[in-house]
Amino acid sequence: MDGPMIAGLPYQHHLPEHVGVLVLGSGLAGCAALLAAAEAGQYAVMLEKTADIGGSTVRSAGLSAFAGTDEQAAQGLDDSVELLRQDLLETGRHAQDEALVDLYCEHQMDTYRWLKGHGVRYGQVHAASGQSAPRSHPTDTTGMLIRLLTAAGRLGARLLTSTAAHRIVREDGRVVGVEVVTTTGDKQLVRADAVVIATGGFSRSPELLTRFAPQMQHALHAGGPGCTGDGMLMAWQLGAGIVDTPYVKGTYGIYPEPHPDEDGTGILAVYKGAIAVNRDGRRFVDESLPYKQIGDAALVQPGVTTWQVLDAQVMAQSNDEVPIYEFAGRERAGMLLRADTIDELERAIGLPDGSLVATVAEYNAAIIHGEPDPLGRRHLSGRVGTPFALDHPPYFAHPTGTVVLATYCGLTVDPQMRVLDVFGEPIPRLYAAGEVIGGFHGAGYMTGTSIGKSGIFGRIAGNHAAAEDSDLPW
Repeated sequence: MDGPMIAGLPYQHHLPEHVGVLVLGSGLAGCAALLAAAEAGQYAVMLEKTADIGGSTVRSAGLSAFAGTDEQAAQGLDDSVELLRQDLLETGRHAQDEALVDLYCEHQMDTYRWLKGHGVRYGQVHAASGQSAPRSHPTDTTGMLIRLLTAAGRLGARLLTSTAAHRIVREDGRVVGVEVVTTTGDKQLVRADAVVIATGGFSRSPELLTRFAPQMQHALHAGGPGCTGDGMLMAWQLGAGIVDTPYVKGTYGIYPEPHPDEDGTGILAVYKGAIAVNRDGRRFVDESLPYKQIGDAALVQPGVTTWQVLDAQVMAQSNDEVPIYEFAGRERAGMLLRADTIDELERAIGLPDGSLVATVAEYNAAIIHGEPDPLGRRHLSGRVGTPFALDHPPYFAHPTGTVVLATYCGLTVDPQMRVLDVFGEPIPRLYAAGEVIGGFHGAGYMTGTSIGKSGIFGRIAGNHAAAEDSDLPW
């Protein structure tokens, strides 16, 4: 193991010969699967190919979409499972496997309780993309994973880092284990009663992005460093179905240049009242749309880079607890342009003379006179909040690009998280959860459902994998 050791985690230095449940990947889906399998009494082992735990989970904004929680009740927020389901289907344009949407809704509350029971804590709930009621629950993602892994370790589960799965091995039609590349470069078979793929997507693979998402050629690339599509490809070799590749989208909000304070999540001032403008100084999108749709619109603008323009009213809503709303932190880091007037801000950005001044004036006048927005903006985020005139100095601009943080497509699975082949039949003893699966998000993405589904579906995968009979000939 090359990365830093974290006290309390159940590290192991040698590969076992056989295990009950073998989990590939250490993001939330993998950690939830590992703990669920251990709680079911199985000897569960996790393999992580990089030196550090976390995958894309620890690079995300750390928001989970739950409905009917204690935190919502404490804030007086009205939400329901029925509304959650409606939002999921509408945001995904009904292009999902509804069985997976129903599965999320059915198990979201018990998974929320399960996570809290293991010490996960959530902060102030916010509204965000695709949500008609505020349901984004922020948490410390690294702390969450450490809690789950530590709990699994107490039950006998083990973790190996810097250990890459090479191929999934099948005998007599069923999965029997994984061929693993050791730290010395040798290959060794680890037999298992069941395998759970939780290896993330392929946002770090230019080859796979070119193959499946050529529309992302101008997007920036981020996500977990290990997200190169390994798990998807290994299952594909066994005949697994793959869905939703046409829906790979970039995320709007990222700072477009390398910066030591850029954490990979970007900010979404547009969801708190800012507007987005292009190099011509003009708005180009309804800023209340899901940020992946905004990202699509931004990628076809001249020069790709756009700007989020905000005033003191938007800045006052900064929240350092939620990375996408950490506006003040961006100013402290020197990532925002600041000016006392819109004219000065226009010159600081380098936009055409008079362009931003005219755009903001037209926008403010329409709001003041109650005129319909020509781009369709009626609310701030989803159907929450009302647009307001940007007329309180000082003014700020955040240069903004679109980044592929996650791919949200992949393996076909059933409600037990069994991987299905191209004919819709389960591949025996093979399970998957997290970003590596397709079928859930459809054509759009609700904020918080990536972390949400990782916890919910990872736990389900671990439970069902643990139920496999141990009848292999070892």
